[in-house]
Amino acid sequence: MKFETIQYEVAERVATITFDRPEKLNSITPQMIAELAVAYEAAEADDDVWLLIVTGNGRAFCVGASVTDIPEDGKGIAPEPFLSKYDHWEAPQEATPPFRTMTKPIITAVNGLCCGAGLDLVTTCDIVIASERAEFFEPHVSIGLVAARESVRLAKVLPRTVALRMALTGRHERMGAQRAYELGMVTEVVPHDDLLKRAREVAALVNRNAPLAVRGTRLAIHKTLDLPLHEGEILAEAYRERVKLTEDALEGPRAFNEKREPVWRAR
Repeated sequence: MKFETIQYEVAERVATITFDRPEKLNSITPQMIAELAVAYEAAEADDDVWLLIVTGNGRAFCVGASVTDIPEDGKGIAPEPFLSKYDHWEAPQEATPPFRTMTKPIITAVNGLCCGAGLDLVTTCDIVIASERAEFFEPHVSIGLVAARESVRLAKVLPRTVALRMALTGRHERMGAQRAYELGMVTEVVPHDDLLKRAREVAALVNRNAPLAVRGTRLAIHKTLDLPLHEGEILAEAYRERVKLTEDALEGPRAFNEKREPVWRAR
């Protein structure tokens, strides 16, 4: 598929997906939704990809759905016929990677304005790095819409009162990168020109580890967030037992005993 609204490249076991509608602040259109679905699926299926980085071109990361593309009938912006497939009955995902079903970790590199559905990448991915120029806000109530899944996800990563303030003040108040870091919504704030370089450095750190163990660890956290502690522990241990059967689980201790770097094969 030839992409027109995003860029997709693979290098050094990292797939970098870049929102590429800078003149429209990387707002999400039906075409972008379709292209992102292809890109996420390609990255998840590619054995040469161990990790994804998602970022944006221009002064915005992503400002959510393109208002000019929201139909008057309120039936969303999915390109297929309304309610024609299961995904349409779920909460709309728009630009969000299929984080519930994919295994590979995602780093979100927030380069600028981030709001609406753009916040979904911050609240559902695995590691968030922000440019010093990043700003966050939740604009739905300012255009007459309920801040729905976006605010629910915000309340999972921010204190309740902070999430409520962001959701209820709409576009009239923004959170800066440093404040987002202090609250734990992002893991690091870097100079703007160093953002992608730093994201790739963090990606390289993750990729020094056994890729299947990384995926199992990611799943152990994501799949147990809403479970009671004991049930979560049991499920996480099931992922550990599966990975213990792999070649990499033998390679790790062998390399440690031989005092060398392991050679991971994702097998």
